[in-house]
Parts: sequence; C-alpha cells; structure tokens
Amino acid sequence: MTEEFSGESLSQPEGIETISELNASRRWYRLWEALMRLGLGDIVLRAGSALVLLGLVLLVVWVMGTFYLAEDEELPTSQRGAAIAAPLPTATVTIKPPAFKVSAIYAGAFHDGVTRLAELRTVLPARPRFEIVRYVVQPGDTIFGIAEMFNLQPETVLWGNYYILADDPHRLKPDQVLNILPVDGVYYEWHAGDGLNGVADFYGVAPEAILNWPGNNLDPETIGDWADPNIQPSAWLVIPGGRREFVTWSAPRITREDPAVASVFGPGSCEPIFDGPIGDASFIWPSVERYVSGFDYSPSTNHYGIDIAGDEGFAIFGADDGVVVYAGWNDWGYGYTVVIDHGNGWQSLYAHLSAYAVECGAYVYEGDIIATMGSTGNSSGPHLHFELRSDEFGRPNPWNFLTR
Repeated sequence: MTEEFSGESLSQPEGIETISELNASRRWYRLWEALMRLGLGDIVLRAGSALVLLGLVLLVVWVMGTFYLAEDEELPTSQRGAAIAAPLPTATVTIKPPAFKVSAIYAGAFHDGVTRLAELRTVLPARPRFEIVRYVVQPGDTIFGIAEMFNLQPETVLWGNYYILADDPHRLKPDQVLNILPVDGVYYEWHAGDGLNGVADFYGVAPEAILNWPGNNLDPETIGDWADPNIQPSAWLVIPGGRREFVTWSAPRITREDPAVASVFGPGSCEPIFDGPIGDASFIWPSVERYVSGFDYSPSTNHYGIDIAGDEGFAIFGADDGVVVYAGWNDWGYGYTVVIDHGNGWQSLYAHLSAYAVECGAYVYEGDIIATMGSTGNSSGPHLHFELRSDEFGRPNPWNFLTR
C-alpha cells in the first residue's frame, strides 16, 4: 500500500516555518562545518566578536551624540550671552627662566654622562686624628702593610718606633705594640736642655708646627722661652712633617786595605788584604731563586737590599770575582754574614746565612758556593738578604745590576 505525501504533511522543525528556511539553515551549517574542518572556526568567531563589539561602540557614540550633546546645544540664548559676557580669569604671569649655562669644567661630564660605581659598602670621610694609636703586630704584617692600613708613609712607622724597631724593618715581630702616628712625621722624646728651635731645625720643620699640634697639648701662652721651653722631660711629641736620616746597621764600605772598619758590627771582621781577584762589575744572581720574598729594595724603610726567596740550605753563590773581607756573625741583625770586596769599587753582602763556607781573605770567583741560605739574625724566615755597595753609586738597587 502506497502512501502519498504532500508538502503540507511534512513535519517542520520548531522555529523554521518554511522549507526554504530549512535549506538555508542547512547551508549555513554545512559552511560552518567546512570552516571547522579547515581550522578557521576560531578565527571566524574572533572576527564576529570584534564586529559585534565595534557595532556596540558605534551605537553608544550615536546615542550620546543624538541625546546628550543635543541637550547642551539647546541652552537658551540669554544664558549663552551671560556666559560669553562673564569676565575671563586673570592671566597667569609667566616668568622666563634664566638660560642654563654649563661651565666648561663640567661640559665633558654632561656630554659623556655621569657614571656611578656600585659600592657594597659605605665609605665615610676620614676625620682628623690627633692621638697616638697602639697597634699590635699580627703574623704576616710588614712595614708597608701597616703604613698603608693607616694611610702613612712606611718611614713614619719606623720613625714612630725607634726603641722597638731601631730603623730596621727586619725587627718587626708579631705581638709587638707599635705607636701609629696620626700624620706623617717623627715621634720624639723630649730631653732636658732641648730647645724648641733646635729640635724643629733638626727635623726640618718650623717650631710652630710642634707647638700648635693639638695632640702635643702645648700652650703657646705658657710655653715660655723657646730656647728652654716649659716641656717636661720624657714627654713624647709628634713632629708633623718631620724627617731624619735613618740609623743604618748595614756594614760600611769595607776595603781590602782596611776591613777592620767593620769590627764594630761583630766578630766576622778581617785583617788587611792586599791582593786577590778583581771583578768586572757584572753580577750574577747569588741564588737559584730569582724572586723576592719579604722586603724589596726600599730606601724609604732603610732597606737597601733585596730579600731573595728560598729554603733553608739553598746554595749561595759569589756574584762576582773578589776577596772575602767579612765572614761571621753580625751583631746588628744580619746573623751570619759574608762580604766580598770585588776590587773595582764594588762590594757585595750576603746575610741571614745558615752557614758559610769561606773565611777572611779567601779568593772567590763568580759562581763559587760561599754559603747556604738561612734565617739567622732578625729574620722571619729563610731567605738571602743581598746588598751591593759602590764607590760611585753608593747603595744602589741590586735589580739594576744583576745581569744573569
């Protein structure tokens, strides 16, 4: 049995009234499925959202322009005239600022920019100090290190502690208590009979420098006669800017003809010698090591030699041909010492030896073993203290004459 269908008998989905609408809906659905398969669905949604938002913005603008702005324009003519006739507020006085001129001194800074260093600690400005600081020497300290710590010259450390160091940097030992002056200068013990002018002249300063230094506690009103001032004997005074010659404990220039001149330094002095090899003033290194350990050449600390590094027992060589004019103990801090006269105005000194292999008058040729390295006398560890003396150059820096 065949059933006949008519268009009127087909059931329609709710909300769709005609077949044409249904077909249109299906076409849009297929289009949307195609877009989804192509991965364009998200893009279409975003574009649609943007269009809707743009439409809303335009709608708000149209409403504001139509209703609100139109009301403002409907202000009565009388009120508009009153508003126009109202006095304007007084104009603000404008003052032209002066031209900014950059000094030529700072022009480079503005051109290049101001740089700033990143510091992890705050550095406070140094304040004047007038009192003496007592410093306990620590292991590893040197005259240079202590001087730098207190912003002083190395010689000031020596001149402030003559009774402890005796102008000899090798005497520095741990646990010593040193006087640290507030300024560069000399620490002086006043003696009965001293005159202010005489002391000032000896140290190369004006008397007022001593008298007016706050730490000395001297009153110009009660000081009295400068030739015999009212200063208590044994009082210690700071001589700001004062200087003096060092007291040297190094052996003097010892000639072959008069080596006994060194007898004041210990039992190693010799008798006169009238012959022997002559050097050529070309000096070799007296040790197998060629670097300094300890003190370098430093006239400012009364150190006129170099301390060559090494271990106990290292061989020490004669630096040039010559004759031994001192061999033995030195009472002034050098320990076992050998001095060679090279017969041409030059002399070489080898100190702090553990032992020596030559005697007075012995002939020495360049490179001969004369001793072994040690730490005798005022020494903080094994090394060789090596000096040169010259009739022409005095006590020169050995670095300038050691050639090979």
